[in-house]
Amino acid sequence: MPSPAAAPHPVTTPAQTTLVLRVLTVATFVVILNETIMNNAIPRLMDEFHVPETTAQWLTTAFMLTMAVVIPMTGWIMRRLATRRTFALAMGLFTIGTTIAAAAPTFEVLVAARVVQAAGTAIMIPLLMTTLMDLVPVADRGRTMGNVSLVIAVAPAMGPAVSGILLELGTWRLIFITVLPIAAVALWLGLRHLPDVGERGDSRLDILSVALATVGFGGLVYGLSGLGGGHAGPGAPAPEPVVDPALAAGVAAIALIAFVLRQIALGRDGDPLMDLRAFTHRSFTGAFVTMCLGFAALISSIILLPIHLQRGLGLSTLETGLLLIPGGIAMGLLGPTIGRLYDRIGARPLVVPGAVGMTVTLGLFTALVPHVGQWTILLLHVLLSLSLALLFTPLFTAGLGSLPSSLYAHGSALLGSSQQVFGAAGTATSIAVMSLVAGTDPTVAERASGVQVAFGMLTALAAIAVVTCLMVTTPRDDMATEDVPLEDAPLDDVPAS
Repeated sequence: MPSPAAAPHPVTTPAQTTLVLRVLTVATFVVILNETIMNNAIPRLMDEFHVPETTAQWLTTAFMLTMAVVIPMTGWIMRRLATRRTFALAMGLFTIGTTIAAAAPTFEVLVAARVVQAAGTAIMIPLLMTTLMDLVPVADRGRTMGNVSLVIAVAPAMGPAVSGILLELGTWRLIFITVLPIAAVALWLGLRHLPDVGERGDSRLDILSVALATVGFGGLVYGLSGLGGGHAGPGAPAPEPVVDPALAAGVAAIALIAFVLRQIALGRDGDPLMDLRAFTHRSFTGAFVTMCLGFAALISSIILLPIHLQRGLGLSTLETGLLLIPGGIAMGLLGPTIGRLYDRIGARPLVVPGAVGMTVTLGLFTALVPHVGQWTILLLHVLLSLSLALLFTPLFTAGLGSLPSSLYAHGSALLGSSQQVFGAAGTATSIAVMSLVAGTDPTVAERASGVQVAFGMLTALAAIAVVTCLMVTTPRDDMATEDVPLEDAPLDDVPAS
């Protein structure tokens, strides 16, 4: 295979690059914060709009479904619109959705506003990653990605705390009223200062691919979430499913198979909705699988630990939240350090200890959960968070960096879609295993045994990541790749470092 010269980076000064990334990072922080900021407000919304919990949970379910449906299209959107217009679309949708939510007269309008917000959020996250890869030289990507990871990791942890403070001050509408001016300023700054980065093409939108992606990704997230008991809190009734979750998951699986076959066929003409040629690059594939397993472990632990802490150890909701915050903060604060280490020593010295640490920590959860108290749980959760911090920044940076620039947007979309699907899958399988072992109306000991077995399943999955992380290599400035037809491309066209 010929090795063409590496594609040059867009011509921007360091000051311009810093400004662009700051604007995008602030915007991304706002939209990610918004994803979790509604959790504490659900009880108050139930009272104000006179809706049951099963209905109120659609504020979360509708957001996740929209993310799962829109993210697969972000590669095509960025290729079609380039950076400025994509940013305007993302933050414009988010700002409009926030405005509608702040003034929503009915619950149905509030759910619709959350859908509009989620559409903007789904576009914003891949846009940040793609722009970073286009603007930042290989030697500085780890440090920059580490700073971005800090924001992405801390924002979800801050969401419930911020909403709790605002709810204490007044109406739930303050949540959106506070976010709105920040989103509007970020939109104005972006439109004023963002350059168009990357190649813009007049690619055709394949309607069949959109339909298959909608049914496949959206149906799979819906089905897996329903099989896992929905998004109700520990001990709360699960949302009443509109469609049978098992049926939805089955139809979604068929749609995803058809979607993959359709993308392979379109790839021969160079115009797929999601370019699966990214998987012909060995390092990206290793990073993708490892990140999926790590994200499943993260989301599953967030589901399992509150159940055990509240139902097993008797902690309150507030105490549980406070106990789990240090792990999220530790993961975020470690991000910049991990990024700088990546620039110095590369991916493998970080991701291998990260995968091993994740596996060992989950194994310790498996062995110790029924026998230890809250402070040991706190320590293990921090250790798990630190292990995941060693994984996420290097995996994003090395995985996307192994792709040619024309595939950055598609790679970001693939990683974003996988996070939604594997988050739902981790929730569903963990809750299903726990419920199967614990049985109906379980005692404290039976529920602890169910949580223990669920962590055992996660340990087995994490062990796979110890193998797949070895596929990840560190891109170099002189390591270039080219797009080739999917059926002709070897799996190892990125040489080992």
